[in-house]
Amino acid sequence: MNSIWSSSYMLFRVKLREMREQAGMTQVQLATRLGKPQSYVSKVESGERQMDFLEVRDYCVACKRDFTEFVAMLEALLAQSA
Repeated sequence: MNSIWSSSYMLFRVKLREMREQAGMTQVQLATRLGKPQSYVSKVESGERQMDFLEVRDYCVACKRDFTEFVAMLEALLAQSA
């Protein structure tokens, strides 16, 4: 498993933050949609907290982004950087 400090995981975190920003949401707004405290979103985006598969899906749904498109985009970027 990749470390949360690996370049791949850092790219993943950047893309999560970009997705939130493109949805026009603050961390507080996204956290509210997720039913979590703002610190949850902050920790995810800063790398202090790792996400599981279903949490990533929830993040996408909350940002009104298609989960499969997000995964495909991320896979393409990771393949380019490999």
